[in-house]
Amino acid sequence: MARVKKKRLLLRREWCKGCNVCVAFCPGKVLGLDDQNRITIVDESLCIECGQCELRCPDFAIELVDLEPAAAPGEATAPAGDAP
Repeated sequence: MARVKKKRLLLRREWCKGCNVCVAFCPGKVLGLDDQNRITIVDESLCIECGQCELRCPDFAIELVDLEPAAAPGEATAPAGDAP
């Protein structure tokens, strides 16, 4: 059975100094450095959402953010604070 993703990677490339710490700690080999020596996603499907990249990045250039919950068929979602 395929694993359901609960989070996605958010990269702030302009904050990255290319230290390679996140790449070294990523158990899934999801991340790499591009030709500008900035963080890039190699294959996000390999991400196990462990958070090591976010935890280890000294520049706060990586964040694991929650995916929006999917609404059930025929059900709409309201932003927080807008519920009746």
